[in-house]
Amino acid sequence: MAQVPQTFFDALAVRSWCGLALQALGRAREEIDAINVYPVADGDTGTNLYLTVESAVAAVEAVFAAHEVDAGTSGKPTLADAAGAMAHGALIGAQGNSGTILAQLLRGMAQVLTAGGETPHTDGPGLRLALRQAADSARQAVAHPVEGTVLSVATAAADAAAEAAGGAEGDCAAVARAAYEGAHAALAATPGQLAVLARAGVVDAGGRGLVAVLAALVETFTGEAPRPFAGSAVALPGPAGTVGAEAAAQGLADEDCAASPQDGGPAFEVIYLLEADDASVARLRTRLDALGDSLVVVGGDGLWNVHVHVDDAGAAVEAGVEAGRPYRIRITHFALGDVHTRGGERPPRERVQRAVVAVVPGEGLAGLYAEAGATTVLARPGEAPASGELVDAVRRAHALEVVLLPNDADLRHTAAAAAEQARAEGIRVALIPTRSAVQGIAALAVHEPERRFDEDVVSMTSAAGATRYAEVAVAERESWTMAGICQAGDVLGLVEDDVAVIGSDVIAIAEAVLDRMLQAGGELVTLVLGDEAPDSVADRLEARVRESYLAVDTVVYRGGRQGALLLIGVE
Repeated sequence: MAQVPQTFFDALAVRSWCGLALQALGRAREEIDAINVYPVADGDTGTNLYLTVESAVAAVEAVFAAHEVDAGTSGKPTLADAAGAMAHGALIGAQGNSGTILAQLLRGMAQVLTAGGETPHTDGPGLRLALRQAADSARQAVAHPVEGTVLSVATAAADAAAEAAGGAEGDCAAVARAAYEGAHAALAATPGQLAVLARAGVVDAGGRGLVAVLAALVETFTGEAPRPFAGSAVALPGPAGTVGAEAAAQGLADEDCAASPQDGGPAFEVIYLLEADDASVARLRTRLDALGDSLVVVGGDGLWNVHVHVDDAGAAVEAGVEAGRPYRIRITHFALGDVHTRGGERPPRERVQRAVVAVVPGEGLAGLYAEAGATTVLARPGEAPASGELVDAVRRAHALEVVLLPNDADLRHTAAAAAEQARAEGIRVALIPTRSAVQGIAALAVHEPERRFDEDVVSMTSAAGATRYAEVAVAERESWTMAGICQAGDVLGLVEDDVAVIGSDVIAIAEAVLDRMLQAGGELVTLVLGDEAPDSVADRLEARVRESYLAVDTVVYRGGRQGALLLIGVE
């Protein structure tokens, strides 16, 4: 679609900029994925930036669509409407360190652009202030800022914009062009600021992405794209005669702007959205900073995006629970020895051969699955993940082969769509139709990446199929069930998704359900306790198994905020 040049910054300019930035990142995504070396090598920074802007675009388009419905075809949102939607969309869709920082850059701009309320547009000085606020707020969001990263590029863009504004006070195009040129020069200088970049012979990947976004801003105001960046690889001879272009081609990758990594750095990347107040988030920052590195917390007004690399994924999620309400929790297990590099001295990361991606219903299970090596997607109560979230998780797993565990019968079609999309991208995906998280636990227990893919999938499918599942939950409304009419607040015992028992006592219902399941025999009982389950329920059920069912073992997990009071699996 042809873009109309803008002489000032209004809602249409925000819309055009977001669309052009998405196109620019789409063209540069693979290049950006390939050049990152600091501080971790996970090969998806370009993808993370693209997905973040994609979410911003969707939010802006939704605002325009809503105004067209409300006001007819002539309806148009204000600058504040569009800028606020852009920032919110980027915040809720931010991926990885780079995407999280970009979301904060856009939020910083939106804070200035929305300050005018119903003002239809802003001019050059307004854009200059927005770029300054963007750079400052992004730097404040990073626990330990490092020069030679996207933060340096953003600061240089704001500095250059400030200098240009003096000669063209009302010209947004002049301000945008100066910001781009400043960022362009700063990006080329990043290898001289960060030794790991110099050794690998590449520029900073997050900064490269920001230059693409600023090039789109120039095109928004002028109708013409500025000169492209000369190249992400720098011709620096390596110890074996290699140069930066060759190093980049090997797939070196990173995420930006955290403290220098240590040998064998944290094993997990934890990301979640958080509803919390400012005071709670301040305490959360301190706690997470002590747990790991690459800490970035962005947002405000009660909604935050939290990103950190840690060894104890469960502790990072628990810290979020103590601070407020975390959701959209994503935990990625970094393959041992191929991500956290020191100075780019380890071999570049390649795709692992096989990974498991699982949908889980609670924070506790997310930690459990992640510790077993799975990449997880949290299913919020009443809000099932979309296929895009599952595709994103498959990409984050960074594997040639992926086993997908939906752990919910209602997610069968969503998971199938995600698997098809991933296959179209060249990833071999096997979908095991697990209907409960306890079936997923059984499948994960027999997972052996060293086996042939088909053999591993058959073994995992067999283990899941041999696991009967049940749950104890509280009825939300009056309804008809297989066991009769239930009222809101009744305790329900569901066996294989059908209501089998209705009552008022959680422990009594749990015992009745367990007895029904063990009538057909079993060797192992798995209990997953929700955060609202009575403290004594696990002890009562374990005692019942010991007393009444010989040679049956019991294992208990804490599932966190999982919707159901109790999940039960019998293998």
